Amino acid sequence: MSRRGRLWTLAVGALGVAALLVWACTGLPHFGQPHHPYGTRAVHASLARRTANVISSVNFDQRAFDTLGEESILFGAVLGTVVLLRQTRDERTVTPRPARVHPAVRRHALLLVPVTLVAGIYIVAHGQLSPGGGFQGGVVIATALHMLYIAVDYRALERIRPLALYEIADAAGEGAYLMLGIAGALAGTSFLANFVPLGTFNTLASGGTVPLLNAAIGVEVASAVVVLLARFLDQALEIERRPGGRPGGRKRPDGAPGGSRIGPGIRPPENGK
Repeated sequence: MSRRGRLWTLAVGALGVAALLVWACTGLPHFGQPHHPYGTRAVHASLARRTANVISSVNFDQRAFDTLGEESILFGAVLGTVVLLRQTRDERTVTPRPARVHPAVRRHALLLVPVTLVAGIYIVAHGQLSPGGGFQGGVVIATALHMLYIAVDYRALERIRPLALYEIADAAGEGAYLMLGIAGALAGTSFLANFVPLGTFNTLASGGTVPLLNAAIGVEVASAVVVLLARFLDQALEIERRPGGRPGGRKRPDGAPGGSRIGPGIRPPENGK
């Protein structure tokens, strides 16, 4: 397609989207009125489905299909990062040397690892009851694992981070969300509609499919963040350009070709010894 054709296609598409937005805005409540019908309906639907956290009810019940799109965006971003940052033929992997960490930093970071991990699991498990959910809790869980890098070094992180398993878990979390949606359709309701008992209000067993979808999101987000950071850390700490590789290869933080930063303030010697 020529440049002019692409511009016309863009213009027609933009005008179509603008027309739809204007049409949608005409149906909005008037500005400044004390009663907001959408908020009232969201609270009513949340209580009807026995979900104490209205936000989780909106995310995983009333607009669960939109949440699937958000989850898929993260999944696609991680997939693209894995492809773009894969090791190329003119690069090689080096073994990071142990980093020197201040004792106070090591002590406090190690103490916070289990606390942060439990907090992340709690946020995911109680997403239908209190502020939080799969997205927030998944990030906290991934952060807990990477605090070991701050406390010790990159090799310690690698020992508790079998990357292949996290890649599988990332795909499994995405697939579990889809399967829950398909299960709702097969149960005779609709895609991503509730098909399990609603349980007792304000308990862990409440909310129908909301806690199940929350758990799937938590697994996907935690695994996705781990895989994403692993690829960037590999580039910064383990992968360097081979001697004689093509120009434009990766540089060290100090600007010299090759080499890698491996820990808080530590670089390997130039000769690798």
